[in-house]
Amino acid sequence: MTRATLEKDPAEVAAMFDEVAARYDLTNTVLSLGQDRGWRRAATAALDLKPGERVLDLAAGTAVSSAELARSGADVVACDFSLGMLGVGRRAAYEGVELVAGDALHLPFADASFDAVTISFGLRNVQDTEGGLRELLRVTRPGGRLVVCEFSSPTWKPFRTAYLEYLMKALPAVATKVSSDPAAYTYLAESIRAWPDQPGLAAALARSGWASVAWRDLTGGIVALHRGTRPA
Repeated sequence: MTRATLEKDPAEVAAMFDEVAARYDLTNTVLSLGQDRGWRRAATAALDLKPGERVLDLAAGTAVSSAELARSGADVVACDFSLGMLGVGRRAAYEGVELVAGDALHLPFADASFDAVTISFGLRNVQDTEGGLRELLRVTRPGGRLVVCEFSSPTWKPFRTAYLEYLMKALPAVATKVSSDPAAYTYLAESIRAWPDQPGLAAALARSGWASVAWRDLTGGIVALHRGTRPA
């Protein structure tokens, strides 16, 4: 399969994720040295969900992140454009999670449908970042909240240098051993390196209409949780 370019053609990216779906969660755990579980828990805590609230988990993949959200008692809709990833999630049959196929730029939901929305490690793969953020704003009720969990830029320079070395050299090498499509992880590494830093993403959220934008670093800034609120 041809690896998706950083131009992020939706059909190419969806096909890439279809290809890696079967071993996606295992590969992520290995490549993150087990940190992925803690990042999902942190994103769930940041949303502060209440039982009965309706939450959209966009770019949900195999719905592992959605299952974490559902433990709060919220009603979770897991949405992704990769049918292969959703197929893996459907076989897992997570309780309290509804799986829906959809495009981040044309979400199949009415305005103000959700109390909260979130996207973890998927915004980098949306063809139009701010367009995706505006769609998330559209389907969130006034006063509702957003959490974006995404790879970011380590804040300590020596750590950032070591991290980039791992990202561009070690990560693809490890992926060769555990992934069904190692070339996909070269794309993912490159997409992380090309992604804006914490202030850059915060500015994109603000331009897209989100208010009260803030962020918190995880694992020294390897990952950042960005938060926002839809104005009332």
